[in-house]
Amino acid sequence: MKILFITSTRIGDAALSSGLLQHLLQVYPAAKFTVAAGPVAAELFTAMPRLERLLKVKKRRYGWHWPLLWLNVVAAKWDLVIDLRHSLLSYLVLTKKRYILKPRHSNDHRVIQLGRLLHLSPPPNPQLWVSPDDEKIAASIIPSGFSVLAIAPTANWSGKQWPAEYFIDLIKQLTEPDSLFPQAKVAIFGAANERQQALPILKAIPPERRIDLIGKANLSLVYALLKRCQFFVGNDSGIMHLAAAAHIPTLGLFGPSRIELYHPWGEKTAAIRTPESFESFISAPGYDYRATHSLMGSLTVEKVEMAARNLFQQSYGAAS
Repeated sequence: MKILFITSTRIGDAALSSGLLQHLLQVYPAAKFTVAAGPVAAELFTAMPRLERLLKVKKRRYGWHWPLLWLNVVAAKWDLVIDLRHSLLSYLVLTKKRYILKPRHSNDHRVIQLGRLLHLSPPPNPQLWVSPDDEKIAASIIPSGFSVLAIAPTANWSGKQWPAEYFIDLIKQLTEPDSLFPQAKVAIFGAANERQQALPILKAIPPERRIDLIGKANLSLVYALLKRCQFFVGNDSGIMHLAAAAHIPTLGLFGPSRIELYHPWGEKTAAIRTPESFESFISAPGYDYRATHSLMGSLTVEKVEMAARNLFQQSYGAAS
């Protein structure tokens, strides 16, 4: 049996779709899979069982990436095609059955929307895979026996980034001797091109407790590293969804984005947003998503620390 699975170019959406793949692996134990994803997001699927082909779809002008992908898959006879991008390609390949996620307005979480495509309720939780090599590397970077607080202080645009000075204050408060993670090591996650935004936070962490992972790991390794951390705090981002999929307590910070659609998914997760709603941001005079400054200054350190304490208690019991 051959299954073609077309998922997102964005890291977060691709991670959220992994639950569907895990469901298909269980339902079709003999199936071979071809996964098409964006070049960066594709790294999430390298260790997936029974993966026959991994196709990296790089966006091109005028949608030329779709004909190129079609040329890569048209010769095969598919048993099942699942297209989360609503592309014309899915109608132009031979398949016994196809499921295509069509865009429509919904206030349901993305995971629920994905589950609905295959008539799954409750929807399958996101679940990614780790290779033995990545497990070994992750263990060498974050050995057992250490308490590690994971922080992802960046996002795909500046407006969604909680101010760096707030992160610095939060890290100090959470790692004080009498706090939740006394003298814990702090792992800072982000892409190589986000180092400048994260630099003030890196500099504020004592070298002996700092684990600098900015641009130093592919997504598969990032996931393996997150699994070795005890707690995560970060902006609405792809890494936030990886942390939730890794089943560590995950606190997501939201401002000018849709918390109801993209809050971290799972039992050990929570999200907190600015007092301003998403609608109030986008309707404000002069609003521009390309803004180079944070729009999340109204979310105070005190509120985030309280949310972290509540999530800690839910996940681990009463704080010491």
